[in-house]
Amino acid sequence: MKAALFEYVRPSTLKDGLQRLAEGQGTVKVMGGSQSLGPMLNLRLARPKVVVDCTALPEMRDVTMADGVIRIGGAVTHAEIEDGVFPLLRGSLLQTVAAGIAYRAIRNRGTVAGSLAHADPAADWVLTMTALAAQLELVSSGNKRMVHMERFMLGAYTTDVAEGELISAIHVPELGDNARWGYAKFCRKTGEFAEASCCAVFDPRRGFARVVVGALDGAPQALPAIAAAVAESGAMPTRADIGKALEAAAPGKDAIDRKLMTAAVLRCLEQVLGKEKTL
Repeated sequence: MKAALFEYVRPSTLKDGLQRLAEGQGTVKVMGGSQSLGPMLNLRLARPKVVVDCTALPEMRDVTMADGVIRIGGAVTHAEIEDGVFPLLRGSLLQTVAAGIAYRAIRNRGTVAGSLAHADPAADWVLTMTALAAQLELVSSGNKRMVHMERFMLGAYTTDVAEGELISAIHVPELGDNARWGYAKFCRKTGEFAEASCCAVFDPRRGFARVVVGALDGAPQALPAIAAAVAESGAMPTRADIGKALEAAAPGKDAIDRKLMTAAVLRCLEQVLGKEKTL
C-alpha cells in the first residue's frame, strides 16, 4: 500500500512552517526524519492533506548552550549526535544513546523531535530525556511554551503537543564534571525496540539523582527510592529492593517482564557505579 495523495511542503524558515501548520486546521502533519510518519503514511494510518518537512529549518538544526542548559534543535538527527558533529554533545550520554538507536540508515534520517513526538514507549529518547529532566520547546504561529518531559508524554503515542504546534527544541541541563550516568536496554535483536530499558543520571553538583525505566505500556516511570538509595550509599541496591520499586512503578507485569526490567536496572547502575562520565 502507498500513501494517499498529499501536498509536500519544505519551508525555509520556522515562521513559514508554523504558518502552514496554522492554516491546515488539523489536516497537516509535521515531518522530521519520516522514520515513523513514513510507514504510517504508506499504511494509510495517517492521511494528511499537507505534510510540512521541518528538516531544513535553521532554527531547528543547531545545538547551543546558555545559562547551563543545552538547547538541541528538534531537527538534529540521531546520526549527527552519534558522530559528534556538535561539540557540546561529544562524549555524552546522548552520544552513547544515539549510537544504539535502531540501524544506521534510520539514525541518518531520524530526528530527536520526531522520535519524541511519535512517543513510542520503547523509544530511546523518550526514556533518556525523562531521566535528564529535559524540557521541550513547543511553538506555534502565535505561541511558545516549555513543557517538562514528565508532563509531555501522556500515554503510548500520545503527547501534549497541541494542534498547530511542533517541537522546535529540547532543553537539557548541563551535567557537572563529576556526574555519572548509565543506559541499558534489552532487545530481541540488535536494532529492534527495547523489551526493557533503564536510564540513570546522578549529578552531585545539582543534587540530582534519577533512575527511570522505559519500554512500558505508557510513559517511562521513575524509581525514586532506588535513586535516593544509590545516591546516599553509593552501593548497588538488592534485587528485592529493585523488584519492589518496579512493582510500584509498573504493576501487573509478568515474571519475564520483571526479570528483564530488573536486569536492565542492574546493568544500568553497574555503569553508574563503575566509572565517571559527563553529559
